[in-house]
Amino acid sequence: MYTELLANIAILVLAGFVGFAVISKVPNTLHTPLMSGTNAIHGIVVLGALVVLGHLPADAHWGIKIILFVALVFGTLNVIGGFVVTDRMLAMFKPKKATEKKGADA
Repeated sequence: MYTELLANIAILVLAGFVGFAVISKVPNTLHTPLMSGTNAIHGIVVLGALVVLGHLPADAHWGIKIILFVALVFGTLNVIGGFVVTDRMLAMFKPKKATEKKGADA
């Protein structure tokens, strides 16, 4: 029991170090497109949480239900935040409207 728990904690810590090392090497100009590209991964997390939550037995421990719900909420917030950032990034490349140009000239 404790051997599996320690192995899972070790994997989590190592994944955190690897993730930090990879993200810290990304230049600022690529950070936003990379973040918007990871929306698919967060969508898979949300889908996985929904599947696990749907197949959970009725007598499951309340702690498991809370952890699954928190994972679902955080994954959903990540997906929504990624879409908002992507929308703002793409809005930077849209041409300005004619009404905004007339207001600036006056």
